[in-house]
Amino acid sequence: MKNKIILFSALAFIFASCHTNHNHDAEESHHDKVSIKITAYSNEFEVFAEADPFVVGKSGEILSHFSHLPSFKALESGSMTARLKINGKETSHTLDKPTRKGIYKFIITPETEGAGQLVFDIVTEQGTFQLTAPDIHVYADDHDAIHAAEEVIVSSTNATVFTKEQSWKIDFATEYPKVEPFGQVIKTTAQVQSAQGDEIIITAKSNGIVVLAAENVLEGKSVSNGQTLFSISGNGLANNNSAVYFQEVKNNLEKAKADFERLAELAKDKITSEKDLLNAKNQYDNAKANYDNLVNIFSASGQNVIGSMNGFVKQVFVQNGQYVEAGQAIVSISQNKTFLLKAEVQQKFAPVLATIKSANIRTLQNNQTYTLAELNGKIVSFGRNTNNDNFLLPINIQIDNKGAFVSGGFVELYLKALTNTQALTIPNAAILEEQGNYFVFVQIHPELFEKREVKVGATDGLKTEIVKGITQQERVVTEGAILVKLAQATGTLDAHSGHNH
Repeated sequence: MKNKIILFSALAFIFASCHTNHNHDAEESHHDKVSIKITAYSNEFEVFAEADPFVVGKSGEILSHFSHLPSFKALESGSMTARLKINGKETSHTLDKPTRKGIYKFIITPETEGAGQLVFDIVTEQGTFQLTAPDIHVYADDHDAIHAAEEVIVSSTNATVFTKEQSWKIDFATEYPKVEPFGQVIKTTAQVQSAQGDEIIITAKSNGIVVLAAENVLEGKSVSNGQTLFSISGNGLANNNSAVYFQEVKNNLEKAKADFERLAELAKDKITSEKDLLNAKNQYDNAKANYDNLVNIFSASGQNVIGSMNGFVKQVFVQNGQYVEAGQAIVSISQNKTFLLKAEVQQKFAPVLATIKSANIRTLQNNQTYTLAELNGKIVSFGRNTNNDNFLLPINIQIDNKGAFVSGGFVELYLKALTNTQALTIPNAAILEEQGNYFVFVQIHPELFEKREVKVGATDGLKTEIVKGITQQERVVTEGAILVKLAQATGTLDAHSGHNH
């Protein structure tokens, strides 16, 4: 099994009340109320532990919550060993399975005082992993432990308790803000159209009456290449009767064939000239070519119109029994695989259009946002001039249809220009709006979150630039922020809510 060892800085927090005067009996009583909060991360796991202060020779409990990353779901199975390493000495406790879902309860008795680390060895069906929390301190007695606890006090002002048990039941995630290139974003609306080559219009090749096959020509019905879709009949028409024309061509072929065969027999006996035979052969070849051209699409009842590609019926332009003329559109067929997004922007963005290399697309019906790469898209073209009918500049983007787009519908488009400017960004899902102000929940530890006001900049539909309010070193809730807000409305700040020590 592959062993992955990644060290991350752990955050140790202690909830404690400040007391300027106390005796040792009071310390013993106060010790029961103190817990150390330990948080550490690897590429695969998050651990959040509530531990008794570490005192030499005294057994302490470490209530540890393990979550998979990046899903932040509880670790439901696997063996675990907690190893406290201080000054070369090691004390450990192994559990074959969780105490309960996602939770391992270890008992550790430190053998020596000093600074060290707490190592978790994790063995699951996926492999062997290791998670390390550094900066762990073991004290000589309760007196020293209590004094250390009093030095680190976490303010709960404007903070919300949201336990791991709560977060495991929902879609929840936290992450650090990212510093990345973030240039100008142009927001506009685009219409979804079928791309060229993805749609074809079937037209009438002669005048006549349309006869639709009800089971074949319905909007949304699948059709295949070579399938007969409908026919155009000239029966009953005085002029331009396709049926009469087809019969005429057939009669001409039969006559030309008979004349050629008769002259060919006479030519064997030198009764007819070579010139007459060649003329008869030429008339027969022309009549046959004319007939062969018509026989594939015409019959005695009229013209058979055949589909020229696989797809579905997008639109029917005529009704059954309607008279049509040659060249008139009858039905459109679309493969619905590739779409063209046609958008327009103001002239002031003309200098920026050449630098646009990417875009994000948000569908209006389900509020989903896709990157251009996810849709295998590309910028096809952009306008360099306007006309008298439209003073906006067009831009065309080709995308693959992932099933979320409908031809003729509209989407929101975020055009992203290339830039060397760096910005602090977070996912849009992390931001909450209240009366025109924007907030995020900053993680104090994995069960306590501070509501923080931020100043936002531009957005590309997926991420938003943060101008002020948080730093790159502060984790924020990126999924489930609205549920943390609802938890705040309850007004509870019980740091041990949901745990059974």
